[in-house]
Amino acid sequence: MRVPRTAGDAAELRKTLKPLLEKRRRARINESLSQLKGLVLPMLGAETSRYSKLEKADILEMTVRFLQEQPYHAAAPEPLDSYLEGYRACLARLARVLPACSVLEPAVSMRLLEHLRQRTVSGGSTLQTPTPAPTPAPAPSPSPPPQVPHLGSPGLWRPW
Repeated sequence: MRVPRTAGDAAELRKTLKPLLEKRRRARINESLSQLKGLVLPMLGAETSRYSKLEKADILEMTVRFLQEQPYHAAAPEPLDSYLEGYRACLARLARVLPACSVLEPAVSMRLLEHLRQRTVSGGSTLQTPTPAPTPAPAPSPSPPPQVPHLGSPGLWRPW
């Protein structure tokens, strides 16, 4: 490429470079949109394969919707606040999922959720330090001493 010598040459150079620059700009936009689609779809719980041919506007609208649903923070949160937000978000998800699955009995599920809710201070920004509940010491029961296998026996595993 030669250096333009006159104003006419500069205009001609711009004319030839403009389509190349526009092509590069569009390629960058398309690549960024493709990456954005790959990031946002899994966060929305959508299958990426189902949305293989989304329009650019659809990708942008989904991203805007996703970002609007995120909590807004004017300043960076304190580490404890961030921990609390994560704890509360986890608790909210657990409250949605736990009743739907039949892993625990409903009464046990409710007791667990209530126990976890009590760990956060209502209206405050600190997590209560868990205090161990006093448990009665079990009554000592006469039990025979455990049998220690002989060092040469094959039943004893040693890591060395």
